[in-house]
Amino acid sequence: MIYTHPNLGVPLTQGDILDGCPLLYWTIAGLDSEPTGTTSQERVVVLTQACDLANAKTTRVQVAIVHEVDRLVSAGILKAQVVKDQVRRHRVIGWYFLPADEDFPESIIDLRDIHTLPRTILERQIGNGSRLCSIATPHREHLAQHFAVTYSRIALPEPYETQAD
Repeated sequence: MIYTHPNLGVPLTQGDILDGCPLLYWTIAGLDSEPTGTTSQERVVVLTQACDLANAKTTRVQVAIVHEVDRLVSAGILKAQVVKDQVRRHRVIGWYFLPADEDFPESIIDLRDIHTLPRTILERQIGNGSRLCSIATPHREHLAQHFAVTYSRIALPEPYETQAD
């Protein structure tokens, strides 16, 4: 089972998926203009390590946006076949596939759309009943590894040459 459904009193942890989380986005019209902020309510997954949250070692929490696959396909951002053949098999750096559950649709975590929030905002969301589910171990650790690979990989300037035609 990939998901658990924690009770309301269970503390915030890595892998929690929350709905309606308030996020701030900055935009700037040009180099000479001042940035403006807009907010949006998004579905997110908690990425900060469970041990740091459990031991109260952080007051700031990293989250990533969770997109429903059907919406990405309907919008033409992804093709269903790409989801099936590549994203679902975790072959795309920066995207993490989540299978459907009875109360949760097939989704993709966008590990390149990361936000840092005060822990209290997420705890308030949980208190309001916005936690949909939590990713269970070992799937949670698999997500953490995929997150680490997304940001720790070493990119080469160009592929190695081969002798094959």
